[in-house]
Amino acid sequence: MSIRALWIISQEKGESGKVRFSRRYPTVESRASRLGRGSYVPVPEDSALLRPLLTDLGLTDPEKPFVEARDGCSRLHRTAALELVLEGRQGAGAALWPVLAISQAGLILACLPLVEAPPGPRPPLPSLASVSQGFSLLAGLQAFLSGSGAGKAEVESRLALLPATLMQACPLGTPLETPQLCQPLPPPTVALAGPQKQPAWKPGVHRGRALVSVAVSEQVRSMQYGNRARTDLWDVYGTVTCKCDLEGVLPTVTVTLSLPPNGSPLQDILAHPCVSSLDSSLLTASSVDESDGSAFSGPYKFPFSPPLEPFHLCFYTSQVPVPPILGSYQLREEGSQLKITVNLKLHESVRNGFEYCEAHLPFFNRGQLTNTDLRVTSGQLEVAREKSLLVWVLGQKFPKSREVSLGGSVSFSGAGSLGPVDPLCTELTAYIKLYFRIPDVTLSGCSVDQHSVQVYSSVKPRITTSRELISSEYYIWNSTGEAPVSSGPMRL
Repeated sequence: MSIRALWIISQEKGESGKVRFSRRYPTVESRASRLGRGSYVPVPEDSALLRPLLTDLGLTDPEKPFVEARDGCSRLHRTAALELVLEGRQGAGAALWPVLAISQAGLILACLPLVEAPPGPRPPLPSLASVSQGFSLLAGLQAFLSGSGAGKAEVESRLALLPATLMQACPLGTPLETPQLCQPLPPPTVALAGPQKQPAWKPGVHRGRALVSVAVSEQVRSMQYGNRARTDLWDVYGTVTCKCDLEGVLPTVTVTLSLPPNGSPLQDILAHPCVSSLDSSLLTASSVDESDGSAFSGPYKFPFSPPLEPFHLCFYTSQVPVPPILGSYQLREEGSQLKITVNLKLHESVRNGFEYCEAHLPFFNRGQLTNTDLRVTSGQLEVAREKSLLVWVLGQKFPKSREVSLGGSVSFSGAGSLGPVDPLCTELTAYIKLYFRIPDVTLSGCSVDQHSVQVYSSVKPRITTSRELISSEYYIWNSTGEAPVSSGPMRL
């Protein structure tokens, strides 16, 4: 479980990116060469990596929102790792995979894990321990560089300390167990509590009020077509985030995830390296395999010794039977106007209480929006004429019937005038995109009872738990247009 290379890139809005720090590990690269054989792709120079990375993250060419190599329908997107097609003579046509990248506060942190598998078909990401280790390392670096609201001057000083810190946290390209880098260097005068040895990845100990916080956040994606010839798609992926303020060198915590009696088993579970042991049945369930009804359905126990900073305890997916909001969208041309009919229904199994809920109806390649004659049964309608965008603010609750509708007509100033353009949404190809957050709910039913959180520490902590459901890429396509159709189920 090693990494071949690491990059820290600064990228401010409207500016080109700059590599601020890079580190390569020749011993790991030698292993990659032996494992890859004929398919081996060497780590490129910083300049050769920067452009394809920023392009794949959508941070270059703002005047080109559609890039075929990145946004084409033939490409299967996986949110956990990037595949970078390298440019230039040396790497022409070569693909670097899997490149892990996270960004925050103008910094992009990326690394290339070693794939310890023979040449051939790519192994599934959940089976690669180096991917979990790589993301853990990047999260630790992120906390080290910009945690606790560090300003630009402090980030610069921490960048200068990074080489020495990586010597401790990632010697020879192998991240140590739970590589969290919350402090640059441990104070030499700190007296350690208890007889336990201070681990290299934990440069300090917590002093103060004891607190354990566990948050379960699920995101739901959906593609709904309103056409019997096209199969609607949806999936759920969750993240469990922990923050443990506990005294002692190695306190132990066990977090238990529970499902309702009829809940779908969790799949594709990726655990943080600080988790000390896991039942093998937790790791074998994969959404790639067909469900045989025998998958482990919990409870899911995660024993661990927590780092000082907030961290992602685990990631998972779940195959739920229905999406939370079902919708239909019909858009027709009648003379110079567009006739619109929208129906949305909140599923009966989902709690009717939103923090926010909005439906955005963009119109592309038609000029500016001029006249609207629309009626809604619930909520408010806002018109952004310069963006040719309708925003239907549904508020915090659906009506008692759990159904809402929008109908009417709109007209435009003409295709020759200014307005948003999109090469995909031509003629009647159009969509609605939903944005919502429902607190205290998960679609899979996954939850953490604060009484099930076990803490072995010298001080009894205060324990808090929370959960939420958030929309992500939630589309309802016009059933009368030529909507794009996925070639298979949506995957991480």
